[in-house]
Amino acid sequence: MLDNFDIATTKESVALIGGRCEVESSGVITEQTLISFVECGVDYISVGALTNHIKELDMSLKAH
Repeated sequence: MLDNFDIATTKESVALIGGRCEVESSGVITEQTLISFVECGVDYISVGALTNHIKELDMSLKAH
């Protein structure tokens, strides 16, 4: 897990890992930076920006 790494550090980290394990990048990825992170060679990308603006809703079914 490469969390909150910038693009340059992600590229360097992926090279150091050298395919010995799967790599996920997360934390600072936006619609504008997604392709740059993909090009770093990571295996997975988590994009919190997809859900960060969603408000929670309590759907409790408890009887009062």
